[in-house]
Amino acid sequence: MADSHGTTVEPSGIKQPYHLVDPSPWPIVGAAAAGLLAFGAIEAMHNRTYVLLSLGLLGVLATMFLWWRDVVRESRTPGLHTPVVRIGLRYGMILFIASEVMFFVAFFWAFFHYALFPSHLAEGVYAKDTWPPPGVYTFDPWHLPLLNTMILLLSGCTVTWAHHSLLHGDRKGLVTGLACTVGLGLAFTAVQAYEYSVAPFTFINGGVYPSTFFLATGFHGFHVIIGTIFLAVCLFRAMKGHFTAERHFGFEAAAWYWHFVDVVWLFLFVCVYVWAAGPIAHH
Repeated sequence: MADSHGTTVEPSGIKQPYHLVDPSPWPIVGAAAAGLLAFGAIEAMHNRTYVLLSLGLLGVLATMFLWWRDVVRESRTPGLHTPVVRIGLRYGMILFIASEVMFFVAFFWAFFHYALFPSHLAEGVYAKDTWPPPGVYTFDPWHLPLLNTMILLLSGCTVTWAHHSLLHGDRKGLVTGLACTVGLGLAFTAVQAYEYSVAPFTFINGGVYPSTFFLATGFHGFHVIIGTIFLAVCLFRAMKGHFTAERHFGFEAAAWYWHFVDVVWLFLFVCVYVWAAGPIAHH
């Protein structure tokens, strides 16, 4: 072939191991939908109108579904996800989880900032350096929080069971383990929703303790929902036979993410529910 100057250029014959993705509309569509969602949220908070918020949310969800559909198709196309590409995917997932760790570090930092130094509160003169602040009644850590802890620990066992089954060619065990994990994720979310409905404090006008509590546990609950969806997709893919013992990074990434969610909850349970428990609210 010839270059722009008309000089004949012979191909090198070296095959590179990287996957150059096809042009995709989803990055720009997703950015537009996310922007619409942000403006819609502002409009909803100020003017109580939800049209832009609904359109933005639908756009984001549609983009997620269609983009991930294309990624799944790429993973099923021979020759695209080479060993080098799969290593890159693993590094990417590891860095993503590391960024999520720092995300939660910020919430734990805020919580311990006031838990260890209550005098930093505006009402510190009256608090007498106590945490939680006077008048705040906390959850009994050995009731609903302990139940949710057992649910998540069990889900960590079932997702490991599913992974072990996959590595040993047990398709039934893989599907059953994933189905149990998804069910336990839904159960955790249901218990946390009920816990919030009977909370003895409120997020709005409740002070710094409810703010740090709901932000830390609420964002963790959001990650549980995302992880449950992630595993549900893997469940459907497992039922269609997409995974093999040699190639199953989509499932492996979901398992990593789920174990990360488990570990974060253990820190929340020990630090927020047990260590920082104050006067227990009785329902």
